[in-house]
Amino acid sequence: MEFRDAFLKDIIRSFRNYKTLGERAMAQVSDADLHALVDPDANSIAIIVKHIAGNLQSRFSYFLTTDGEKLYRDRDAEFEMPAPVSREEMMAAWNAGWDAVLGSLETLTGDDLERTVHIRGEAFLVVEALNRSITHTAYHVGQIVTLARHCVSSKWKILSIPRRQSRLARGEFKTRGLAPSGQR
Repeated sequence: MEFRDAFLKDIIRSFRNYKTLGERAMAQVSDADLHALVDPDANSIAIIVKHIAGNLQSRFSYFLTTDGEKLYRDRDAEFEMPAPVSREEMMAAWNAGWDAVLGSLETLTGDDLERTVHIRGEAFLVVEALNRSITHTAYHVGQIVTLARHCVSSKWKILSIPRRQSRLARGEFKTRGLAPSGQR
């Protein structure tokens, strides 16, 4: 596989993984906690979702042909939530953002990575814009995970490898004939 095609495959996989990670975290949170604020100036999970959705829709609607900062986007309003929205409304916005990015990415070819796109009038190679977007999205999904974990507290179901199980996860115990303490 050519490098450019491998990059596109990996960026799509990464976006899908962050979508799933955010969804698995939000699934553990009560509807009320989607709007919980850790302090008055903080963002709730619902506000972060609203921002991610707005960002992804703006950046990836007509990705190759229009500026990624659409005129219709009101970024400041993404950080305001005058009234709580339902989980269903929040998830509809979330999915619209992800549909925009994934739909756009699936149409790209390796040759497109060398094209130029604009964000707020600034020129970026497509590969640069994709890297910028995945890091921005990962940052905010990490916030969602942190807030969800805070809200759920001791009932949190780990989203990755549980503590003290890294060796087990990589198969070390199987390949070396070892077992975790207490399981010998």
